[in-house]
This record gives sequence, structure tokens and C-alpha cells, in this order.
Amino acid sequence: MGDKRYREILERAARLIYRHGYEATSMQDIAESCGLTKAGLYHHIRTKEALLLAIMDYGMDLFEEMVLAKVGDIADPVARLRECMARNLALVTHDPSKEVTIILHEHQTLTGAAQRQINARKKRYVRFLEGSFREAIDRGQIRAVDPKIAAFSFLGTVLWTYKWYRADGAITPRRLSDGMIDLFFDGLRR
Repeated sequence: MGDKRYREILERAARLIYRHGYEATSMQDIAESCGLTKAGLYHHIRTKEALLLAIMDYGMDLFEEMVLAKVGDIADPVARLRECMARNLALVTHDPSKEVTIILHEHQTLTGAAQRQINARKKRYVRFLEGSFREAIDRGQIRAVDPKIAAFSFLGTVLWTYKWYRADGAITPRRLSDGMIDLFFDGLRR
């Protein structure tokens, strides 16, 4: 996905879809925001659902690059999970990462093979979290909890943030990250 123009289309489309929703955003709206004709947009994207899939794939690419690739080599599983939460929160609350929040907000919109493709990528993250929690339990670093419940609780804590957090509000990004990490991980300590 190295084509600069293609990435620009995905980013602009993501902002519109984030702001107005998938159903309320037309291909004409997207074309105009990109300075293209509708036919010009279709030169880059086959269908509206293909565009949504491309945005979600791009969001997953950003997530994997900015979160998973940065934490995978951390040997201590609790340190790995804490850093994962901090990086994931930064990505979810960062304004340009609308592609990531679209994965969350429009998760039921894709159908068929496109939905399975994105779900497979999301499941890899869940398995990564489950494995990290299981490792921390095995090492005696956290109390024995169901790793699947811990992983989905982690995700619920982090991913719902995009619904309520406001960058221009009273809570700074650092305060948000530190507070959520402390709240979540202090509950797991022995």
C-alpha cells in the first residue's frame, strides 16, 4: 500500500466515514473530498465496501506497526501488556487514526470474505493478548484469571475510549493512559 495517492484517498474517506458514518457517506462525497470525479475515485477503488475494507486493512496496518511491532519483543508479559495498552490508547485517541476507529465503529458493516479477512486480523490481536495474560499468570505476576476474559476486558477498556475521550477535554492523553493502565493492572496484581 505504498501509493501515496491511494493512502490519501483512504485517509480522506476515513475522516468522512468517521464523521458521518458509512451509510451516510457517499462515493460522491469521498470523490469530492479527494479532488476527484466519481469515475476517478472508481479508478482507485472498485466498490464502496472495497473502500471500507481497504480503510480497515490500513487501520490494522497502522495498529500492527504502531502497537504490535513495538511490544512483541518485550520479554516481561506485564510490561508488554502495559506498553500495549499505552500504545493502543494513543492510537485510538489520536486524531489522524480515524482508520482504526472505523474498524471499531463499522465492524458489522463488512460482509462475507471482507468481514472474515478483518476478523482474522483482529483475532490475531486477541490471541496475542490471551497469550500474554497466560504467560503473566504462569509466571505468577498476576492472579489466575481466564486469559480470554482478561483479553476482552483489556480490549473493552481500550477500544471504547474513542467513544468518550475528547482530546480538547480536561484529561490529557498522558493522564488517560497512565490512569487506565494503573486502574486495569492494579486490579490484576497479587
